[in-house]
Amino acid sequence: MIQIKRLTLYHLCMHLKKPFESSLETLQERKFLIIEVEDQHGVTGWGEVSAFSSPWYTEETTETCYHMLKDFFIPIVLSESFSHPSQVPERLHRFKGNRMAKAGIEAAFWDLYAKKHGQSLTEVLGGVKSKIPAGVVVGLGPVEDMLQEIDQYVKEGYQRIKLKIKPGQDIGLLKEIRKHFPHVPLMADANSSYQLKDLKRIKELDQFHLIMIEQPLADEDIVDHRHLQKYIKTSICLDESIRSVDDARKAIELGSCQIINIKPSRVGGLTEALKIHDLCKKHHLAVWCGGMLETGISRAQNIALSSLPQFMIPGDISATSRYWEDDIVQPEIQIQGGYIKVPDKPGMGFSVNQHVLRKNSVKIDVFQR
Repeated sequence: MIQIKRLTLYHLCMHLKKPFESSLETLQERKFLIIEVEDQHGVTGWGEVSAFSSPWYTEETTETCYHMLKDFFIPIVLSESFSHPSQVPERLHRFKGNRMAKAGIEAAFWDLYAKKHGQSLTEVLGGVKSKIPAGVVVGLGPVEDMLQEIDQYVKEGYQRIKLKIKPGQDIGLLKEIRKHFPHVPLMADANSSYQLKDLKRIKELDQFHLIMIEQPLADEDIVDHRHLQKYIKTSICLDESIRSVDDARKAIELGSCQIINIKPSRVGGLTEALKIHDLCKKHHLAVWCGGMLETGISRAQNIALSSLPQFMIPGDISATSRYWEDDIVQPEIQIQGGYIKVPDKPGMGFSVNQHVLRKNSVKIDVFQR
């Protein structure tokens, strides 16, 4: 039985090595809430709240997550006992939405639970792979800069490249990239920047033989994606539209997509992510794990999740050096021969570098049982 006696909330601000641009926002720094839980026996677990500072990806922000954690979620987890991490979302279910805040606190319980049982997070989740293929995201920018970036990642062994696109930076951009990299596995992420009226333009993407186009239409839509998928050859992957296993079920029944991106932070945590994985496995739908410009804590969680059998496409899981001069976990996450080794140590498999954590912390809150 797990009883949390202390929960520490670290407010981090970390600077990206270079600005990252999507169709919606350009990021130069990244704020996080890092959660450390400690049980009655002194065992600790770590989680990360991956919401952004502004509500461009989902409606949550670091500030709204802090409010929900401080005023609602933390008091509950400090006052109750848990036998399994899956009970955390059960106890928080009566509070609507706020999935990223819930995911962060649940992740800390998964890490703690795995450590207490002397197992890796991969083992307790049911993972089967000892290594996972690495993929990387290239943000929008001048085409020459993007070409240089892709060339560097190909040389480093990344097994697929995801490109951010939007109307006006799509067809011409992909033509230029395909001219230089005719055989590199590519996927395009639109972050909901198109509408059904753009059907003719979206259909032009078929010529580039993409693995997928991710979330081309509205972020809460399932129905219009169904109509779009009928008219294009490129597989549609849903990201923002899938916030629960029920959303995934509806999308599969309607034929709205052929691939689903499972981000634990977006769907409320690993418990819900496992349910979506199992549903997609039942329906033979490929899944992969997207990234959120996270620290190594979430990255470790994503590595463990990606070791499950239905994760058939390289995820947005890159080396630590891709984004940060110094990550808050050690050892660094590295790419070797196009793969990332799945840790087999208890818990998430990485330790937190307290010096880097505290150096980047602008505020620390401590909550006691």
